[in-house]
Amino acid sequence: MSGRVRRKLAVEAGERLAGSASDEPQCCALCGRPLGKRIEQHHIVPKSRGGRETVAVHPICHRTIHAALTNAELAGSHQGLAAVRIVPEIARFLRWIADKPPDFHARTRKRR
Repeated sequence: MSGRVRRKLAVEAGERLAGSASDEPQCCALCGRPLGKRIEQHHIVPKSRGGRETVAVHPICHRTIHAALTNAELAGSHQGLAAVRIVPEIARFLRWIADKPPDFHARTRKRR
């Protein structure tokens, strides 16, 4: 199965998860807001560095993580979401996104 097909299946599975009734609402592992219809899986340690564990995040949160940090940084000094949250660029993003709806989308800018 190619990467594109796997990603599409993961998105569909995420949509089913978001649509299913559960006792407590699922929340984004990065920002803590409830998850919407679109859910992406983020590898805490990048797959290229041997990571297997994933967490559910909003697409905008996922893109922000990868725009702010390289895979080497995610595998090294920024392992774990607690370390990612204190990166100044991501901390600023988290304050900004806090009052947005779950399916909010905006263009994610790459770091310079």
